[in-house]
Amino acid sequence: MKSLLALALFASVPFAASAAEGLSYTYAEGGYVRTDTDFGDAEGFGGNGSIAIAPNFHLFGGFSGQETDDFTVGGVRNDGFDIDLWRAGVGYNHQIAPNADLLTRVAYERADVAGENFDGYSVEAGVRGALAPNFEGYALAGWEDGDDFDGDFYGRVGAHVKFSPMWGVSGDVKFASGDTQMFVGPRITF
Repeated sequence: MKSLLALALFASVPFAASAAEGLSYTYAEGGYVRTDTDFGDAEGFGGNGSIAIAPNFHLFGGFSGQETDDFTVGGVRNDGFDIDLWRAGVGYNHQIAPNADLLTRVAYERADVAGENFDGYSVEAGVRGALAPNFEGYALAGWEDGDDFDGDFYGRVGAHVKFSPMWGVSGDVKFASGDTQMFVGPRITF
């Protein structure tokens, strides 16, 4: 796990490039969030943001507040509970084509589930590209781990449809073993 973190940091060494054409790492978005798990489903609202702090580096973060459905385990009915997810980190982008970046990110992760707190980290790497003037997408592979939960690989795919240079709609789906997290909502890009 430490070697994976070291690899992600090594991959983020500056190579004197900037973001690919048509991509911005400064934005804010909010919208609907849903998590489907083996134990039940949760839904709510969340927000994400990113700010470019140098040509190749950005800070990012996000929050979602969700509530689970009522569920039954072993014949016992349970009331739903709240799930709050927090994420904050730093990312590095390196242009690999005129409209595409290699993207690496490292983040602190926190989950508050029914009053219990779980802290950890994640590292992810992949590609983000402007596929058309009004459409961009990305695909990332990641690893998340923490003291209170076992490490797990995940995949993340997303898209952003632009209605103008400033306004658009973004969507993101994260696939991890046992659950799927989805986000969709409006984005403002600066």
